[in-house]
Amino acid sequence: MSTNDAEFVRLLEDHKKILYRVVNGYCNNPSDRQDLAQDIVVQLWKAFDRFDDRKRFSTWMYRVALNVAISFYRSESRRVKSTVPVEDYVLEIAAEEPSGGRAEENLRQLERYIEQLDGLNRALMILYLDGNQYETIAEILGITVTNVATKLSRIKQRFRREFEESQTKD
Repeated sequence: MSTNDAEFVRLLEDHKKILYRVVNGYCNNPSDRQDLAQDIVVQLWKAFDRFDDRKRFSTWMYRVALNVAISFYRSESRRVKSTVPVEDYVLEIAAEEPSGGRAEENLRQLERYIEQLDGLNRALMILYLDGNQYETIAEILGITVTNVATKLSRIKQRFRREFEESQTKD
C-alpha cells in the first residue's frame, strides 16, 4: 500500500461517522445505504489527489459526500417517487434524549419534517444537527454564511409553525 493509499484509508477511518450520517440521512433501505456508501468512497478516492491538506479533511469529505448523496437522492427520486426517511440519523443524534412519551413523538415529527426537505435543505439540516458552525456548513455546501443562516431560520420557522399546528389538532 502506498503512502497516499494509507493516508486515505486512515483519514476515511477517522471520519467514517460523516459517511454514516450522510448515508443514513439519504437512504432508508439497507442495500441503498450500501450502494451510496460505496459511491461516496469511490468519489472520495477519485478526488483525493485534489484534496488540499491545508484545509480540514472533514469539511472536504462532507462536501464530496453530500454532493454524491444529493445526486443519488435525485436519481432515486426520479426512479421511485417517495421520500427517504432520515430516521436512523435523527435517532442517532437524539440517542441521549430520554425515550417515551411526548419527547419520542416530537422526535418522530421532526423526522417527518426533515423527510419533506429537498436535497440541499436536508444536507443543511444534517450538518446543523451534527453541530457544525455556520461557516463550516457554508464551506461544505458552497453557499454564503448569510444564506446558511437565512435557510436555517426559514426551516426552523416552518418547523415551528407546523409543530404548533399539530399541537392544536391534538
